[in-house]
Amino acid sequence: MVEFPFNNVTASVLLESLNLDSKYLPYYVAVTLLVIALSAAYFYCYNLSLKPKGCLDPENFREFKLVKKTKQSHNSARFRFALPTPTSALGLPVGKHIKCRGRDSQGEEVIRPYTPITLDSDVGYFDLVVKMYPKGRMSHHFREMKEGDYLPVKGPKGRFSYKPGQAKAFGMLAGGSGITPMFQITRAILENPKDTTKLSLIYANVTVDDILLKEEIDEFANKLPERFKVYYVLNQPPEPWSGGVGFISKEMIQAYCPAPAPDIQILRCGPPAMNRAMATHLDALGYTHDMQFEF
Repeated sequence: MVEFPFNNVTASVLLESLNLDSKYLPYYVAVTLLVIALSAAYFYCYNLSLKPKGCLDPENFREFKLVKKTKQSHNSARFRFALPTPTSALGLPVGKHIKCRGRDSQGEEVIRPYTPITLDSDVGYFDLVVKMYPKGRMSHHFREMKEGDYLPVKGPKGRFSYKPGQAKAFGMLAGGSGITPMFQITRAILENPKDTTKLSLIYANVTVDDILLKEEIDEFANKLPERFKVYYVLNQPPEPWSGGVGFISKEMIQAYCPAPAPDIQILRCGPPAMNRAMATHLDALGYTHDMQFEF
């Protein structure tokens, strides 16, 4: 039996005003409910269609326009590339990277992997922070890029995938531009109020001016000290300096990273020599193969 949220007198008055026969009241109600249901379904599907769609192709390069190039240090810059529309998302899962194509100083094609520091919540654009080495082949391409130029990109690529809760804590060992995948994951975790994963970052560079994204990293550390800790290591530290000196050591990892356990992971990304040294340290400290990942 159909019940109205008002009395029969009110219903009769309403039906008379609309020149409707009260004996057909159940049918009127059924039609009304059907219209409401169809309308709700329409708006649900409409809203789904408004969600940003990914712009990447894993097999084919797509070109994105450089709209802003900002110097970060003597040999690094932040590159902002526009997506097709202001509401477009790149479509890069957390933990994945993209491959970029360019030309070296000899005009030969070169392809290198890079990890954007933006997430899919940053619609309309994506950012790359690139350290440009003097003899780097792709570094030459980025160094020569001007606003208005296009960068061929394809993806997503990579073996690492992040899902909230997959680890109780992460230890992160980064060197130079190896900070970018760490920063991407850090942002995804700390900007998600439902994610309780803890993070410990050890970040190595030559000088303090070489530290990429330092302002953003320090902001996370100051705002969320119980969930995110950072320890900087420099080859050539200033005076005074409270961080580490030289290279990341086994003792530093033991002091600042979560201890070996089934529910923790240690991530590393840096120059090949650094990655090899970190693997040796981690093995010696008792971190199993499943607890380690190298980007």
